[in-house]
Amino acid sequence: MDLILWRHAEAIDHPDLVAGAPGDRADLSRRLTPKGEKQAARMAAWLDRQLPSGARVWTSPAQRAEQTAQALDRKYKLSDVLVPDGDPLALLELVQWPSSKAPVVVIGHQPTLGRVVARLLGLSEEDCAIKKGAVWWLRFRERHGSTQTVVVTVQTPELI
Repeated sequence: MDLILWRHAEAIDHPDLVAGAPGDRADLSRRLTPKGEKQAARMAAWLDRQLPSGARVWTSPAQRAEQTAQALDRKYKLSDVLVPDGDPLALLELVQWPSSKAPVVVIGHQPTLGRVVARLLGLSEEDCAIKKGAVWWLRFRERHGSTQTVVVTVQTPELI
């Protein structure tokens, strides 16, 4: 199985930096900045060339994540499992890791995506930060009777 974790591109700041919280109404309404729109378009163009036509796409219902998904110009589904500060195990269950036959793209938030990467690679949760607009492409495989999670690639919009 291939799991492609894509952090939403750069978004405007939360309007209430003091009392605002991940996942509150104001947070979910945050849109991409002009720079974020360019990041999303650049990464989407690269991903579109790499992904098979049967790849499934899931996104957070946050406006910035949905805008990032729209740049890919493929059908996608929203899931409340992918809200900011979501549960990494719920994300893995949603995408049916590691048994799904089709590649799955997940557009979401930090720290959840970093926690998923850390869990799958055996790192501590604090060790894996994912840059805005970046993609981590992971693959599950079996080799000689043991299972492995392999990092296929890590891409940032600036490097594409």
